[in-house]
Amino acid sequence: MVQILTYSGAIRNWKSLCSELSLDPGSFSGRQEREEAILARAYETWGSQMGNHLYGSFALILKDEEKDLTFALRDPFGTRTLYYYITAGGKLLCGLSIADVAAQPGFVKALNESILQLYLTMTYVGGEDTFYQGVKKLMPGCWLTWQDGRLQTGSYWKTQYHPDETKSLEDWADEIHSTIEQIIPEVKEPEEKAISFLSGGVDSSYMVAMAKDISVTASCGYADERFDESPLAKETAALLGRQNDVCLIGPEDYFEAVPFVMKALEQPIGDASTIALAIGCRELSKNNKLCYSGEGADEFFGGYRMYQNAERYGANLPDFYIGNTNIMKEDEKKALLQHYRDDVLPIGLATEIYRDTADLDPLSRMMTVDIRLWLEGDIYFAISRLAASTGMEIRMPLTDVRIFDIASRMPSRFKAADGRDKIAFRMAAAKVLPDEIAFRKKMGFPVPIRLWLADSRYNEDMRRRFAGENAARFFRPEALEALLKEYLEVNDQAWRKVWTIYTFLVWYEEVFLPL
Repeated sequence: MVQILTYSGAIRNWKSLCSELSLDPGSFSGRQEREEAILARAYETWGSQMGNHLYGSFALILKDEEKDLTFALRDPFGTRTLYYYITAGGKLLCGLSIADVAAQPGFVKALNESILQLYLTMTYVGGEDTFYQGVKKLMPGCWLTWQDGRLQTGSYWKTQYHPDETKSLEDWADEIHSTIEQIIPEVKEPEEKAISFLSGGVDSSYMVAMAKDISVTASCGYADERFDESPLAKETAALLGRQNDVCLIGPEDYFEAVPFVMKALEQPIGDASTIALAIGCRELSKNNKLCYSGEGADEFFGGYRMYQNAERYGANLPDFYIGNTNIMKEDEKKALLQHYRDDVLPIGLATEIYRDTADLDPLSRMMTVDIRLWLEGDIYFAISRLAASTGMEIRMPLTDVRIFDIASRMPSRFKAADGRDKIAFRMAAAKVLPDEIAFRKKMGFPVPIRLWLADSRYNEDMRRRFAGENAARFFRPEALEALLKEYLEVNDQAWRKVWTIYTFLVWYEEVFLPL
């Protein structure tokens, strides 16, 4: 007998799976019961390779009673979190959150301080280790078994690229469009009511245009028009005939939310947009339980500006490129940290990725790093944890192995080249969007934190924490003071370094110490 111990997700191809696995979809009381039955039967049928047969988002832990075996699985992109820990007594603890693991007998809380050294560069927790000693993430596309006191892990899916030179740009755009057309109806049940985040950029706009039954969109906005995407979102919503609700975020709201966000995430994150996302989720959850979001296209189809430099970086990539963020160099950290280790380097997280991608072109290598590290460790991590903490369910239609399959076969010149990004994807979007939206320059969900953090009306908590004894445990006070002075008086671009340290201190004092 197979017992599903815990599961979070949404299986898109449930109809074909019910048919293939001889399950009657009408015999279940709801989606959760139906999907748990599918998962149990899929495990019995395909074992550790069951993830290759599932489309959608999922993280699960089950018990194979007959074999006295625990099995865990995470979807190919890691859109839901899953953690495990082996006690001193040789017992496996598993959970979809760190709190789930920590609540079980045998867990011993201890800080993994070496992660701080990586965090200061990456602004998120990348790779399988966490800030908690012994607590590991099951990585995307991986499975885990525990039997007779023995742990085994393996992967059933990895990003791979096999360029197909036989198709034209138009062919690729057609395939993207037809595949999204196929996937969108699978994302929710007809009776489910959903809204969608809308930034005004091509990804969310394309998604909303294709989701005909989405009538309401939601956006975040700011009083400072230099950072405010909401007018573009409202304009886009009007063109698509959809309602657009704007959540205006001020500095007071923003800073008040920081402790809540760190608690919800369970580990710190230095991505300033995460706080805005959390406020948006908290506001939306008052009246909605299901929301769409457009993540995935940038990493699949070449949407970031730095991808334009891929060929120039070339063979040097394995020496320095660790993904979307790289805000603090080793000499800076050595001067800041009380306990610096020469053997803890961010590039080490990408070593296996570069080994796996040795035969690929530079752009494909960069995107692989971002998918395996940044997308999982920052974007999907934040969405998964914030959704759980606010009672929202966020589904991402563009995150799908069938869409990535197109990207994996598409030559890089149709992704980013000659100063253009997401070339084929934008051409696909132009089938249902006006050109001014389909080819609109990416803004990147900006936040006015660079200005707010320097304002004495809002940065009192940051100053207090920087001067506290907990900060002195990890950082050299004189170096921390010098960094803060540099930001406030000389170089406001140093805000990312200040903000990343601040989020760590908030997490440590508000979340780690009390747990």
